[in-house]
Amino acid sequence: MLVIDEEQKFGVKQKERIASLKTSVDVLTLSATPIPRTLYLALTGFRDASLITTPPPQRLPIKTHLLEFNEKEMVAAVQFELARDGQVYYVLPRRQGLEAKMTDLQKLFPGVTIGVAHGKQNPTLLEETMDCFAQGELRILLCTNIIESGLDIRRVNTIIVEDVHLFGLAQIYQLRGRVGRADKEAHAYFFYPQKQDLSDEALERLVAIEECCELGQGFMLAERDLAIRGFGSVFGEKQSGEAAHIGQDLFFDLLFDTMSKADSHIFFQYDYKEVKLDVKFDYCIGNDYIQDAHKYDNVLSDLEVAACNGMMELMYFTNNLRCDFGRETSSFKVLLQSVYIRRIAADVGIHHIYVHGKTIVMESGMSETFFKILKEGISSDSFLTSLTFKTGVIEIQLLVELSPDRLIDRIFASMVELRKGLSHFAKQ
Repeated sequence: MLVIDEEQKFGVKQKERIASLKTSVDVLTLSATPIPRTLYLALTGFRDASLITTPPPQRLPIKTHLLEFNEKEMVAAVQFELARDGQVYYVLPRRQGLEAKMTDLQKLFPGVTIGVAHGKQNPTLLEETMDCFAQGELRILLCTNIIESGLDIRRVNTIIVEDVHLFGLAQIYQLRGRVGRADKEAHAYFFYPQKQDLSDEALERLVAIEECCELGQGFMLAERDLAIRGFGSVFGEKQSGEAAHIGQDLFFDLLFDTMSKADSHIFFQYDYKEVKLDVKFDYCIGNDYIQDAHKYDNVLSDLEVAACNGMMELMYFTNNLRCDFGRETSSFKVLLQSVYIRRIAADVGIHHIYVHGKTIVMESGMSETFFKILKEGISSDSFLTSLTFKTGVIEIQLLVELSPDRLIDRIFASMVELRKGLSHFAKQ
């Protein structure tokens, strides 16, 4: 397994190079704010995604202040933090302005110890400065966005950021996360010049950061970033792009439409409602998850609508469902899995799934050429060994007959592997 932390810091070439160091490696990427390209790959099912939205115990939301620069506001914010025996980050977007700002801060806060940190400093001096700040010997740290990742200093509960419009959304979110690491209310002051001097995109970023101010909203912020920047080239090196000009969903529809016409590799897809899953599962008691019968019926209806509208809508629905009702019970999980199986089946061109003895049978309209390409993108050797293809039929051999619960898990895992193979087909 390869674990990549702070995924948004890596470029596409870097990530592909790391992955190429070892064949058949499982990759787990971690990020509070995934880049648009990675986020869209997850939302559309090319990458598996999980959300951790529960904050640490006693963690409080950070109070966000978005203001035109005002020296009186800035001074009041710093004095408030110093008065409660706290520390302050003071962030500028460029190294060039640090010396002049240091002089200003020394005049405004005489007697207050101030340190400077940036990426061009001598490593020893930088380490000494950060150590002094962590020990509380410095009260204000004047710095660039070098602090945006990895710092966890509990006494720092105010951050001041000047010219915030020059930072990206992910950078702003990461900077805000440097404070509020304890049980005190933290403050983030984001200052910008006059609004008429800002571009439309910069204004959109500022609105997004102001609206996404609750704990665990990095994913929501990343979605806003996706909408603002576009998701770039899904299989190329651009990590954001201009897809917003025609709309993200239309762009992806065009991508698949083009793939479906490529040479003789005809790519069949079906409507979700056309897919039949003729396997008996014990999910009829799924209402132990939602006690109210009326709500339960509404959820089932909305679940079907989401599944009909595509994988991204289904993932959104599942996430919102867990926010409203918590983690699903085992019986409702079976129901969800059956819906995901049909959704993925529709996407990869399978219209009928059933079990005959120790064989899972999937009827499909795909060609043998397409199936061979699909197999090349599957990484599980055990799954490949059990997989066979006859004209219009995919078969998965089981070693033993499985119980209903284990059977749906096996079918679901099989569909996920086929979905991975679809991304390989797209690259072809």
